[in-house]
Amino acid sequence: MASHAYARPGDDEVRARLDDLAFEVTQHAATERPFSHPYDASFEPGIYVDRVSGEPLFSSADKFDSGCGWPAFARPIAETAVTERADPSVPGYPRVEVRSGAADSHLGHVFADGPAELGGLRYCINGAALEFIPLGEMDERGYGYLKGTVR
Repeated sequence: MASHAYARPGDDEVRARLDDLAFEVTQHAATERPFSHPYDASFEPGIYVDRVSGEPLFSSADKFDSGCGWPAFARPIAETAVTERADPSVPGYPRVEVRSGAADSHLGHVFADGPAELGGLRYCINGAALEFIPLGEMDERGYGYLKGTVR
């Protein structure tokens, strides 16, 4: 698998690149309304990348319908694609925040209530933090090396 360098662009470029919702989600840890993003109900083959850096985060092969209202994945595309840290923002309800590895974008949270046959985790991710790259566009967009991760 080829390796690419991904990084967070400068503040001005991040602001110019994102709509208001994506900016609030990725930069200020906001949460989009459940069932509001089309990626929740989309199961087309491809990969999901960080809207800020373009870093590959999740594969459609690991996406499942959790019924939670946000796109759900069983695992990231690579261990280094995401970081996890405790999120004490809701008192009495400890959560684990998920951020992109390269740009440190807020993505969502991970829970231990995913399907056992997929490893038991549910990465509950804001669609506004993602860009979907369809399988048919992966080569031209520079992600062809990841086609083997997609079904």
